[in-house]
Amino acid sequence: MAVAEAQPQRFTRARAIGWRVLGALARRREASIAVVGLALIIYFSLRSSAFYEADSIKNIAVYVAPLALIASGEVMLLICGEIDLSIGRVFALSPIIMYLTAAPEPDGLGLPIWIGVIFGLLAAAGVGFVNGFITTVLRVPSFITTLGMLFFLNGINLRALHGFQVETPGGSTFTKIFGGSPLWFNSEFWWALAAIIVLQIVLVRTTWGVHTVATGGNLIGASESGVNVRRVKIGNFVLASMLGGFAGIMDSVRITSILPLQGGPDIMFAGVAAAVIGGTSLMGGSGTIIGGFLGVCVLGILNIGFTTLGVSAFNFDLIIGLAILGAMILNVQIQRLKNIGRLGRLR
Repeated sequence: MAVAEAQPQRFTRARAIGWRVLGALARRREASIAVVGLALIIYFSLRSSAFYEADSIKNIAVYVAPLALIASGEVMLLICGEIDLSIGRVFALSPIIMYLTAAPEPDGLGLPIWIGVIFGLLAAAGVGFVNGFITTVLRVPSFITTLGMLFFLNGINLRALHGFQVETPGGSTFTKIFGGSPLWFNSEFWWALAAIIVLQIVLVRTTWGVHTVATGGNLIGASESGVNVRRVKIGNFVLASMLGGFAGIMDSVRITSILPLQGGPDIMFAGVAAAVIGGTSLMGGSGTIIGGFLGVCVLGILNIGFTTLGVSAFNFDLIIGLAILGAMILNVQIQRLKNIGRLGRLR
Protein backbone atom coordinates (compact mmCIF):
# COMPACT_ATOMS: atom_id res chain seq x y z
CA MET A 1 0.00 0.00 0.00
CA ALA A 2 2.80 2.38 0.92
CA VAL A 3 4.60 1.51 -2.32
CA ALA A 4 1.46 2.19 -4.33
CA GLU A 5 1.09 5.62 -2.69
CA ALA A 6 4.77 6.47 -3.22
CA GLN A 7 4.64 5.94 -6.98
CA PRO A 8 2.06 8.70 -7.70
CA GLN A 9 4.03 11.04 -5.40
CA ARG A 10 7.25 10.37 -7.33
CA PHE A 11 5.40 10.93 -10.61
CA THR A 12 3.96 14.21 -9.29
CA ARG A 13 7.39 15.43 -8.18
CA ALA A 14 8.96 14.44 -11.51
CA ARG A 15 6.21 16.25 -13.41
CA ALA A 16 6.65 19.35 -11.23
CA ILE A 17 10.40 19.32 -11.86
CA GLY A 18 9.77 18.91 -15.59
CA TRP A 19 7.43 21.89 -15.66
CA ARG A 20 9.94 24.00 -13.73
CA VAL A 21 12.68 23.10 -16.22
CA LEU A 22 10.40 23.93 -19.16
CA GLY A 23 9.43 27.20 -17.49
CA ALA A 24 13.07 28.14 -16.96
CA LEU A 25 13.85 27.36 -20.61
CA ALA A 26 10.85 29.37 -21.79
CA ARG A 27 12.09 32.39 -19.87
CA ARG A 28 15.44 32.22 -21.66
CA ARG A 29 15.72 34.50 -24.68
CA GLU A 30 17.58 31.80 -26.59
CA ALA A 31 14.86 29.16 -26.14
CA SER A 32 12.53 30.35 -28.89
CA ILE A 33 15.26 30.74 -31.51
CA ALA A 34 16.68 27.31 -30.57
CA VAL A 35 13.24 25.79 -31.18
CA VAL A 36 13.03 27.59 -34.53
CA GLY A 37 16.48 26.29 -35.51
CA LEU A 38 15.52 22.72 -34.58
CA ALA A 39 12.27 23.00 -36.54
CA LEU A 40 14.16 24.23 -39.61
CA ILE A 41 16.61 21.32 -39.39
CA ILE A 42 13.71 18.86 -39.28
CA TYR A 43 11.92 20.62 -42.15
CA PHE A 44 14.91 20.71 -44.52
CA SER A 45 15.90 17.14 -43.59
CA LEU A 46 12.43 15.90 -44.54
CA ARG A 47 12.41 17.90 -47.76
CA SER A 48 15.85 16.75 -48.95
CA SER A 49 18.18 14.00 -47.80
CA ALA A 50 21.10 16.08 -49.14
CA PHE A 51 20.63 18.58 -46.30
CA TYR A 52 22.07 16.34 -43.59
CA GLU A 53 24.96 15.08 -45.71
CA ALA A 54 28.50 15.90 -44.53
CA ASP A 55 29.09 18.55 -47.20
CA SER A 56 25.95 20.49 -46.27
CA ILE A 57 26.85 20.47 -42.57
CA LYS A 58 30.36 21.67 -43.36
CA ASN A 59 28.95 24.41 -45.59
CA ILE A 60 26.77 25.60 -42.70
CA ALA A 61 29.88 25.75 -40.48
CA VAL A 62 31.76 27.73 -43.15
CA TYR A 63 28.86 30.20 -43.40
CA VAL A 64 28.43 30.48 -39.63
CA ALA A 65 32.06 31.02 -38.56
CA PRO A 66 32.85 34.59 -39.76
CA LEU A 67 29.29 35.75 -39.22
CA ALA A 68 29.31 34.48 -35.62
CA LEU A 69 32.36 36.62 -34.81
CA ILE A 70 30.78 39.71 -36.37
CA ALA A 71 27.45 39.06 -34.65
CA SER A 72 29.19 38.66 -31.27
CA GLY A 73 30.78 42.08 -31.61
CA GLU A 74 27.51 43.63 -32.69
CA VAL A 75 25.71 42.02 -29.74
CA MET A 76 28.12 43.65 -27.28
CA LEU A 77 27.62 47.01 -28.95
CA LEU A 78 23.85 46.73 -29.24
CA ILE A 79 23.57 45.79 -25.57
CA CYS A 80 25.40 48.98 -24.58
CA GLY A 81 23.18 51.02 -26.91
CA GLU A 82 25.38 51.45 -29.99
CA ILE A 83 25.90 49.90 -33.43
CA ASP A 84 28.82 49.54 -35.86
CA LEU A 85 28.05 49.75 -39.59
CA SER A 86 31.74 49.79 -40.58
CA ILE A 87 32.64 46.34 -39.26
CA GLY A 88 32.13 44.79 -42.71
CA ARG A 89 34.87 47.03 -44.13
CA VAL A 90 37.18 46.23 -41.21
CA PHE A 91 36.62 42.63 -42.31
CA ALA A 92 38.62 43.54 -45.45
CA LEU A 93 40.98 46.10 -43.88
CA SER A 94 42.74 43.71 -41.47
CA PRO A 95 43.76 41.14 -44.11
CA ILE A 96 44.89 43.98 -46.38
CA ILE A 97 47.13 45.38 -43.62
CA MET A 98 48.38 41.83 -42.99
CA TYR A 99 49.23 41.51 -46.70
CA LEU A 100 51.02 44.87 -46.90
CA THR A 101 53.06 43.89 -43.84
CA ALA A 102 53.92 40.28 -44.72
CA ALA A 103 53.96 40.11 -48.52
CA PRO A 104 57.42 40.01 -50.15
CA GLU A 105 58.87 43.28 -51.38
CA PRO A 106 58.01 45.39 -53.34
CA ASP A 107 54.31 44.63 -52.66
CA GLY A 108 54.79 44.48 -48.88
CA LEU A 109 57.37 44.88 -46.13
CA GLY A 110 58.37 41.23 -46.09
CA LEU A 111 57.91 40.84 -42.32
CA PRO A 112 56.81 37.53 -40.69
CA ILE A 113 53.16 36.68 -41.21
CA TRP A 114 52.48 36.76 -37.46
CA ILE A 115 53.59 40.39 -37.37
CA GLY A 116 51.16 41.01 -40.21
CA VAL A 117 48.31 39.48 -38.18
CA ILE A 118 49.16 41.68 -35.20
CA PHE A 119 49.28 44.79 -37.37
CA GLY A 120 45.96 43.84 -38.98
CA LEU A 121 44.30 43.47 -35.58
CA LEU A 122 45.87 46.72 -34.34
CA ALA A 123 44.45 48.51 -37.39
CA ALA A 124 41.02 47.08 -36.55
CA ALA A 125 41.39 48.20 -32.93
CA GLY A 126 42.33 51.68 -34.15
CA VAL A 127 39.18 51.90 -36.24
CA GLY A 128 37.09 50.81 -33.26
CA PHE A 129 38.74 53.39 -31.02
CA VAL A 130 38.09 56.19 -33.52
CA ASN A 131 34.45 55.11 -33.83
CA GLY A 132 34.08 55.04 -30.06
CA PHE A 133 35.85 58.37 -29.54
CA ILE A 134 33.73 60.21 -32.10
CA THR A 135 30.55 58.65 -30.72
CA THR A 136 31.18 59.18 -27.01
CA VAL A 137 33.38 62.29 -26.87
CA LEU A 138 32.17 64.26 -29.89
CA ARG A 139 28.58 63.04 -29.32
CA VAL A 140 27.95 61.93 -32.92
CA PRO A 141 25.38 59.09 -33.10
CA SER A 142 27.12 55.78 -33.76
CA PHE A 143 24.91 55.15 -36.79
CA ILE A 144 26.33 58.26 -38.48
CA THR A 145 29.88 57.77 -37.19
CA THR A 146 30.20 54.22 -38.44
CA LEU A 147 28.36 54.97 -41.69
CA GLY A 148 31.00 57.57 -42.48
CA MET A 149 33.74 55.15 -41.45
CA LEU A 150 32.25 52.51 -43.76
CA PHE A 151 32.73 54.75 -46.81
CA PHE A 152 36.14 55.94 -45.61
CA LEU A 153 37.44 52.39 -45.20
CA ASN A 154 35.97 51.41 -48.54
CA GLY A 155 38.17 54.03 -50.19
CA ILE A 156 41.22 53.02 -48.13
CA ASN A 157 40.82 49.34 -49.05
CA LEU A 158 40.41 50.07 -52.76
CA ARG A 159 43.44 52.36 -52.85
CA ALA A 160 45.60 49.99 -50.85
CA LEU A 161 45.15 47.13 -53.35
CA HIS A 162 44.46 49.35 -56.40
CA GLY A 163 41.14 47.58 -56.80
CA PHE A 164 42.68 44.13 -57.39
CA GLN A 165 42.59 40.95 -55.35
CA VAL A 166 45.85 39.45 -54.09
CA GLU A 167 46.97 36.07 -52.82
CA THR A 168 46.95 35.55 -49.06
CA PRO A 169 50.53 35.29 -47.72
CA GLY A 170 51.66 32.81 -45.08
CA GLY A 171 53.33 29.44 -44.70
CA SER A 172 51.83 26.01 -44.14
CA THR A 173 51.75 26.32 -40.33
CA PHE A 174 49.90 29.63 -40.48
CA THR A 175 47.45 28.28 -43.06
CA LYS A 176 46.83 25.16 -40.99
CA ILE A 177 46.06 27.16 -37.82
CA PHE A 178 43.71 29.66 -39.45
CA GLY A 179 42.44 27.82 -42.51
CA GLY A 180 42.81 24.10 -41.86
CA SER A 181 40.11 21.56 -40.98
CA PRO A 182 40.90 20.01 -37.59
CA LEU A 183 38.20 17.85 -35.99
CA TRP A 184 36.10 17.84 -39.17
CA PHE A 185 35.10 21.54 -39.26
CA ASN A 186 37.39 24.30 -40.52
CA SER A 187 39.64 26.17 -38.07
CA GLU A 188 37.57 29.36 -38.35
CA PHE A 189 34.55 27.62 -36.87
CA TRP A 190 36.49 26.46 -33.80
CA TRP A 191 38.03 29.91 -33.32
CA ALA A 192 34.54 31.43 -33.53
CA LEU A 193 33.12 28.90 -31.07
CA ALA A 194 35.92 29.63 -28.57
CA ALA A 195 35.31 33.38 -28.90
CA ILE A 196 31.56 32.93 -28.32
CA ILE A 197 32.12 30.93 -25.13
CA VAL A 198 34.61 33.47 -23.77
CA LEU A 199 32.41 36.46 -24.61
CA GLN A 200 29.31 34.85 -23.10
CA ILE A 201 31.25 34.33 -19.86
CA VAL A 202 32.48 37.92 -20.00
CA LEU A 203 28.94 39.19 -20.53
CA VAL A 204 27.26 37.26 -17.71
CA ARG A 205 30.08 36.68 -15.20
CA THR A 206 32.31 39.77 -15.21
CA THR A 207 32.07 43.39 -14.17
CA TRP A 208 32.61 44.43 -17.78
CA GLY A 209 29.50 42.53 -18.81
CA VAL A 210 27.42 44.01 -15.98
CA HIS A 211 28.58 47.50 -16.91
CA THR A 212 27.80 46.85 -20.59
CA VAL A 213 24.22 45.86 -19.78
CA ALA A 214 23.83 48.75 -17.32
CA THR A 215 25.12 51.27 -19.87
CA GLY A 216 22.60 50.18 -22.48
CA GLY A 217 19.72 49.72 -20.05
CA ASN A 218 20.00 53.05 -18.23
CA LEU A 219 22.85 55.29 -19.34
CA ILE A 220 22.26 58.05 -16.79
CA GLY A 221 21.68 55.63 -13.92
CA ALA A 222 24.83 53.66 -14.81
CA SER A 223 26.90 56.84 -14.98
CA GLU A 224 25.59 58.11 -11.66
CA SER A 225 26.35 54.76 -10.01
CA GLY A 226 30.02 55.03 -10.98
CA VAL A 227 30.16 53.15 -14.30
CA ASN A 228 32.58 54.74 -16.78
CA VAL A 229 30.09 54.55 -19.66
CA ARG A 230 32.48 56.22 -22.09
CA ARG A 231 35.16 53.58 -21.46
CA VAL A 232 32.61 50.77 -21.75
CA LYS A 233 31.36 52.00 -25.11
CA ILE A 234 34.81 52.65 -26.57
CA GLY A 235 35.99 49.27 -25.33
CA ASN A 236 33.10 47.48 -27.03
CA PHE A 237 33.71 49.40 -30.27
CA VAL A 238 37.33 48.21 -30.19
CA LEU A 239 36.24 44.65 -29.39
CA ALA A 240 33.70 44.55 -32.24
CA SER A 241 36.22 45.89 -34.77
CA MET A 242 38.90 43.42 -33.69
CA LEU A 243 36.46 40.52 -34.00
CA GLY A 244 35.55 41.71 -37.50
CA GLY A 245 39.21 42.04 -38.44
CA PHE A 246 40.04 38.60 -37.05
CA ALA A 247 37.14 37.06 -38.99
CA GLY A 248 38.40 38.76 -42.17
CA ILE A 249 41.92 37.42 -41.71
CA MET A 250 40.72 33.86 -41.21
CA ASP A 251 38.30 34.08 -44.13
CA SER A 252 41.11 35.32 -46.38
CA VAL A 253 43.23 32.34 -45.37
CA ARG A 254 40.34 29.98 -46.10
CA ILE A 255 39.69 31.33 -49.61
CA THR A 256 43.47 31.98 -50.18
CA SER A 257 42.86 35.51 -51.49
CA ILE A 258 42.24 39.04 -50.23
CA LEU A 259 39.70 41.30 -51.93
CA PRO A 260 39.31 45.05 -51.35
CA LEU A 261 35.50 44.71 -51.24
CA GLN A 262 35.50 41.53 -49.15
CA GLY A 263 32.71 41.31 -46.56
CA GLY A 264 31.15 44.74 -46.75
CA PRO A 265 27.67 45.83 -45.65
CA ASP A 266 26.18 42.41 -46.43
CA ILE A 267 28.08 40.58 -43.71
CA MET A 268 27.58 43.47 -41.28
CA PHE A 269 23.80 43.56 -41.77
CA ALA A 270 23.68 39.76 -41.53
CA GLY A 271 25.50 40.05 -38.19
CA VAL A 272 23.01 42.62 -36.91
CA ALA A 273 20.13 40.49 -38.19
CA ALA A 274 21.49 37.43 -36.35
CA ALA A 275 21.85 39.45 -33.14
CA VAL A 276 18.25 40.72 -33.36
CA ILE A 277 16.85 37.31 -34.29
CA GLY A 278 18.75 35.88 -31.32
CA GLY A 279 16.96 38.21 -28.91
CA THR A 280 19.27 41.23 -28.66
CA SER A 281 17.32 44.47 -28.34
CA LEU A 282 18.16 47.35 -30.68
CA MET A 283 17.15 49.65 -27.82
CA GLY A 284 20.02 48.39 -25.66
CA GLY A 285 20.25 46.77 -22.27
CA SER A 286 19.50 43.15 -23.15
CA GLY A 287 20.85 40.31 -25.25
CA THR A 288 23.21 37.34 -25.13
CA ILE A 289 26.16 36.11 -27.18
CA ILE A 290 24.63 32.62 -27.28
CA GLY A 291 21.42 34.09 -28.68
CA GLY A 292 23.39 35.86 -31.41
CA PHE A 293 25.17 32.60 -32.25
CA LEU A 294 21.85 30.77 -32.50
CA GLY A 295 20.60 33.56 -34.77
CA VAL A 296 23.64 33.01 -37.01
CA CYS A 297 22.95 29.25 -37.04
CA VAL A 298 19.35 29.89 -38.13
CA LEU A 299 20.62 32.08 -41.00
CA GLY A 300 23.12 29.40 -41.96
CA ILE A 301 20.46 26.67 -41.90
CA LEU A 302 18.14 28.81 -44.05
CA ASN A 303 20.92 29.67 -46.49
CA ILE A 304 22.15 26.11 -47.04
CA GLY A 305 18.62 24.67 -46.80
CA PHE A 306 17.33 26.96 -49.54
CA THR A 307 20.38 26.20 -51.66
CA THR A 308 19.81 22.46 -51.23
CA LEU A 309 16.17 22.83 -52.29
CA GLY A 310 17.05 25.12 -55.20
CA VAL A 311 15.06 28.05 -53.81
CA SER A 312 15.77 31.52 -55.22
CA ALA A 313 18.07 33.79 -53.22
CA PHE A 314 15.38 36.49 -53.44
CA ASN A 315 13.18 34.42 -51.14
CA PHE A 316 16.03 34.15 -48.65
CA ASP A 317 16.20 37.94 -48.27
CA LEU A 318 12.42 38.09 -47.99
CA ILE A 319 12.35 35.59 -45.13
CA ILE A 320 15.26 37.29 -43.34
CA GLY A 321 13.37 40.59 -43.51
CA LEU A 322 10.27 38.99 -42.04
CA ALA A 323 12.35 37.28 -39.34
CA ILE A 324 13.92 40.58 -38.27
CA LEU A 325 10.54 42.31 -38.13
CA GLY A 326 9.00 39.41 -36.21
CA ALA A 327 11.89 39.29 -33.75
CA MET A 328 11.71 43.04 -33.11
CA ILE A 329 7.91 42.96 -32.64
CA LEU A 330 8.32 40.08 -30.18
CA ASN A 331 11.11 41.87 -28.28
CA VAL A 332 9.09 45.07 -27.98
CA GLN A 333 5.98 43.26 -26.79
CA ILE A 334 7.89 41.18 -24.24
CA GLN A 335 9.55 44.32 -22.88
CA ARG A 336 6.15 46.04 -22.70
CA LEU A 337 4.69 43.14 -20.74
CA LYS A 338 7.68 43.17 -18.38
CA ASN A 339 7.22 46.89 -17.79
CA ILE A 340 3.51 46.36 -17.06
CA GLY A 341 4.48 43.65 -14.56
CA ARG A 342 6.92 45.97 -12.83
CA LEU A 343 4.28 48.70 -12.58
CA GLY A 344 1.84 46.19 -11.12
CA ARG A 345 4.30 45.18 -8.42
CA LEU A 346 5.01 48.81 -7.58
CA ARG A 347 1.30 49.43 -7.03
